[in-house]
Amino acid sequence: MALTTYVFDTCIGAFFEMSTADARSILPPHLEPVEVQHTRSVLAVMAFQFSESMVGAYDELVMAIITPPRVIPGQPLPKAAFFPFMVATSTEASRLHAIERWHLPHYMKDLDFTFQETEGRIAMRALDDGAPVVELAVTDHDFNEATNPYHCFMVDGDDRFKVNIFMNAPHSEHEEEAGELILHEHPMTSGLTLDEVHSWPFREERYRSGVQTFEEMEVI
Repeated sequence: MALTTYVFDTCIGAFFEMSTADARSILPPHLEPVEVQHTRSVLAVMAFQFSESMVGAYDELVMAIITPPRVIPGQPLPKAAFFPFMVATSTEASRLHAIERWHLPHYMKDLDFTFQETEGRIAMRALDDGAPVVELAVTDHDFNEATNPYHCFMVDGDDRFKVNIFMNAPHSEHEEEAGELILHEHPMTSGLTLDEVHSWPFREERYRSGVQTFEEMEVI
């Protein structure tokens, strides 16, 4: 099996309540949103600092809807399954690579990223020509070495795909609702009713330096 690897210095992410109506309007018909309660689904926001890849170093912002995984006997149960509906990066090469290789939808301009770490907290800001797009902060908990599996679903026209992703790095996860999300009016957030998205996460995650591994993409 051919594997594609990306080395990262930092990955932060969090899950936020959002409108199920918005989630259904974003998802393709073959996927359903996971609800945390009636009419409330899950928005995942993740930010990466990649130091090594097929297209060099770059920063990335991923916005995704959480959806049920495809459980297959004998394979690891994923921690979560994502449908990324918008991705942004800091370089053109990384965008073209992810569009061609993984069929991921992108905002087609370079964003400027800042990651600021203080004791027990890391904050990311993504800017478009100096204007804020997304601001995300997560807090640390205990770190443990982990190799965590995830599913990622993509579409391209009528074609539907899935890829298995593994995160191998020291991992922190908690539900203390200490992080923060600020979404600004922007093409990246246009599919969301912004005042329906909670500004505090119900789950926060952070990976220290490690490797993200993609298996071969499957047609589903």
